Amino acid sequence: MAARAYWQGQIRLALVSIPVEIYSATKSGASISFRQIHEPSGKPIHYEKSVTGIGPVDPDEIMKGYQIEKGEYVLLDQEEIDAVKLESKKTLELTQFVDAHEIDVIYYEKPYFVVPADDLAEEAFIVLREALKRTKKVGLGQLALRGREYVVSLKPCGRGLVLETLRYADEVNRAQGYFRDIPDAKPDEDLLDLAETLIAKKTAKFDPQEFHDRYVDALKDLVERKVKAKGRKIVDTQEEDRPSGGNVVDLMAALKKSLEKGGAAKTSDDKPAPKKRAAPKAKPAAKTTARKPAARKRA
Repeated sequence: MAARAYWQGQIRLALVSIPVEIYSATKSGASISFRQIHEPSGKPIHYEKSVTGIGPVDPDEIMKGYQIEKGEYVLLDQEEIDAVKLESKKTLELTQFVDAHEIDVIYYEKPYFVVPADDLAEEAFIVLREALKRTKKVGLGQLALRGREYVVSLKPCGRGLVLETLRYADEVNRAQGYFRDIPDAKPDEDLLDLAETLIAKKTAKFDPQEFHDRYVDALKDLVERKVKAKGRKIVDTQEEDRPSGGNVVDLMAALKKSLEKGGAAKTSDDKPAPKKRAAPKAKPAAKTTARKPAARKRA
């Protein structure tokens, strides 16, 4: 395999140990990077490590320090840090198994591909993979990576396995603090039917190739225009309206208009979606809001 393994060790399940290698499953996208430039000279800015009252210092003189009180540090060199004994630096022990839906997506952090380290490890690796598939479970354990210990999950992926680092509970904000003020109200059934029909019409298989970073594209376009403008300032002054609840004057009409724009609704197997019952005439659409000027309707 051309790529270099990010981690080498073993997965342990009870008395069974499986030598494996882990590879990063993601890579950086085609982002636009900028340098800080000294405008009068047009040259890039450089940064130097310095000490107050001393000035620039040699990198070999720099150590890691942990502050125990203001102005006082315990100094550690890299060898001392690397020597910390932690079993999870070389062994991922699967200590628990859970249903995948039990792990909230907010806890997932970064994925890695897991493959058997050699031919001798393949049989045990395949047994573990197929057992996870049959039971529809996700394995949990702890693993030391990038200078810290993570909770990790292990699940089947094609012929291999995917390991994902998870955030600890104290690294995740409680949702209640953000959602507390959202009313616990039941939506109008007719509005809900229209929204479900709109969702069915737009349902399709996920294809990541269909999406790309439009912000990067816009920045590349800006750079090209800047070159053609020979350094003159380019600012697009037209601003989009900030979305607000007032923009949806008539929710019923807006949902109906959204459906009409795309034609007949289709389900995922290209069959016409079942017709939803029409809104009763006794319920005027304006009931969803107090404001109803037709000129401000939006899809």
